[in-house]
Amino acid sequence: MDLSSFTKRQILTLVVFSIADFCNAICVSLQAPFYPQEAEAKGATATEYGLVFGIFELVVFLVSPIYGMNLNKIGPKFLFNGGIFTTGICAILFGFLDKVEGHLPFIVLSFVIRIVEAMGNAAFLTASFAIIAKEFPDNVATTFASLETFFGLGLIVGPTVGGALYEMGGYTTPFLVLGSALFLCAVMTAFVLPAHGEHDVDKKHDANLTSVLRIPGVLLAAGSIVVTSMSIGFLSATLEPHLRQFKLSPMVLGLMFVINGGTYALTAPCWGWLCDKKVTPKLASLIGCIFIVIGFCLIGPAPFVSDKTTLWVTIVGLMFHGLGIAALLVSSFTDALRTSIAHGFPNNLETYGLISGLWTSTFALGAFIGPSLAGILYDKWKFQWASMSIVILSVVIATVVIAFLIFSRPRRMYKEIGKSSENFLIGARTYNSSGGLSEGGSAIKIKPPLSSTASLPCERPPGMSGIIACNSYKNRHGTWHRRDSGALVDCNGYSSSFSSLEPGKYRYDSLA
Repeated sequence: MDLSSFTKRQILTLVVFSIADFCNAICVSLQAPFYPQEAEAKGATATEYGLVFGIFELVVFLVSPIYGMNLNKIGPKFLFNGGIFTTGICAILFGFLDKVEGHLPFIVLSFVIRIVEAMGNAAFLTASFAIIAKEFPDNVATTFASLETFFGLGLIVGPTVGGALYEMGGYTTPFLVLGSALFLCAVMTAFVLPAHGEHDVDKKHDANLTSVLRIPGVLLAAGSIVVTSMSIGFLSATLEPHLRQFKLSPMVLGLMFVINGGTYALTAPCWGWLCDKKVTPKLASLIGCIFIVIGFCLIGPAPFVSDKTTLWVTIVGLMFHGLGIAALLVSSFTDALRTSIAHGFPNNLETYGLISGLWTSTFALGAFIGPSLAGILYDKWKFQWASMSIVILSVVIATVVIAFLIFSRPRRMYKEIGKSSENFLIGARTYNSSGGLSEGGSAIKIKPPLSSTASLPCERPPGMSGIIACNSYKNRHGTWHRRDSGALVDCNGYSSSFSSLEPGKYRYDSLA
């Protein structure tokens, strides 16, 4: 990612988001090492405190689409700051649960705090993904992946630093210290983060989760996220019992849990750059599915690979899993956003919020289903056979992606130019429908190149009407206009007939 090409506003947004993602991940991952022991001391069963963890993902799944659909009304900055404030305060409160006397009050307060924390975390994530899409339209995947690196590092650092603080000051200390750090981060973002509001709500477009999921390409991206998140949750619940046969020390066992997360954090920016510059997101999703299949076939290993588990093979499998989840999570967000816009959704903050809410919600759904399903399958078939459920689901997703790549045809877009101030690109110049020409950053008032009701057929050579150029004999059979005008769009990609177009609509010939 070339920071020299970014504005000061974009760089400031990146810095704030990096710090916020890092601190938020620390607080979200802080409970796992310390809470179960404290809960058992209060008389809670494994089922009860397991539900305390599970309710977090369930709430995120339920409320994220609501945040996404109302992001423009609430305001992305307000939702972002409110989410961080809520998560930080809840992290601090969670550290005082050891002061609560009695089994029932302890469990009830645990549920209440985790539910409110989940609502804050969902708000933070939904707003952050939408702001990324708005602020970095040309580098969505790269920026998203880079910030996910900081989130991944926070997930690694959280239990490590939390463990040290726990040894120093007991149960309350890690929650108080790290929760306060997130709270201070929220104060900083409230003053430093630029405003990203957008008040021009598109009233003509009824954007909602149901309508966006009717698009096959978006539905596939959502399914990819669910399966990827399930694979992460599956390992979080079953990897430790699977590794008990090696009698690893607590430190080494902790490092085993870092391998796939660390690989994800390190490689996510690379996948983001590839999705932005080199490959289509669906191809990256296919590669990610293949890596997850390879990873789970090695971690077990799969029954058809070997009957004996080897530690170094398991480590290699965890690395492949990290590569796979990086490819899938980055590409799925980018693919869902591009596909929804390509199918007529407005390229504005409302759509960004909708897709951000969808991503957060589907990831939480997989994180809720994964550990639940893993426990049932592990008890019945043990790790080698139970892990084949993730392999089968990944193969299904890969097969559908291959079908999309084979059968989808190049998209032909027809864009209606209405009376709005929408800009469009012709040759090396940018026009708008009100007759303005932007060239090299300066605005020049000219006569509109096309009527307000005509569709844009192709590039416009300098000094000639675009419609005349596209319908002239020489233009159809020669290449002079492309060579002389430096045009960016091929005339052959558009129909020369305008009578069949419906005003204000987009038409495509693609499955995606």
